[in-house]
Amino acid sequence: MNHKITVQPTPNPNAFKFVLNAVVKSKDSAVYKSGADMGKNILAAAILKLPNVTEVYFASHFITVTQDGKADWDVLELKVKDVIAANIAAHDPDFDTAVALKPAFGPGGELGRIEQILDVNIRPALQRDGGDLQVVSLDGKVLTINYQGACGCCPHAAMGTLYAIQNVLRDQYDPEIVVEMG
Repeated sequence: MNHKITVQPTPNPNAFKFVLNAVVKSKDSAVYKSGADMGKNILAAAILKLPNVTEVYFASHFITVTQDGKADWDVLELKVKDVIAANIAAHDPDFDTAVALKPAFGPGGELGRIEQILDVNIRPALQRDGGDLQVVSLDGKVLTINYQGACGCCPHAAMGTLYAIQNVLRDQYDPEIVVEMG
């Protein structure tokens, strides 16, 4: 199969989203910052070996590649596309991750309610931009999250996006909740 790769910029100037006409992660998502946590994901390993690449994020039909800001995107984009093209045929989209990005809190309970609100109101926008978030914990009225993919080091994530998440949760969950990054 001839795989089509479309490259999209993200709000993060150091991250590009590579959209494929093939599934790259069939369930959940995965993020890698080093070879130690990749298991058998040879596609992630190959992309991370490229100069200046600091993170790869796999979700559904796209891979977000983040660089350290020192590479020319025109050059790096071509290298990433070549690596994807060379490795996608052998890639298994059903790969397991050592640590799931989105803990299975289940449909009930407080975290389940929060996850449902995030799934409907927040995650679609983050995923369009090549990222996502992981709920780390809920301690009283303090929700701790981690950003993934393009959102991980995006300048907008620390302020605007964090406040937007907090406002949605205050409106739909608890008016006193505070959202912070882990």
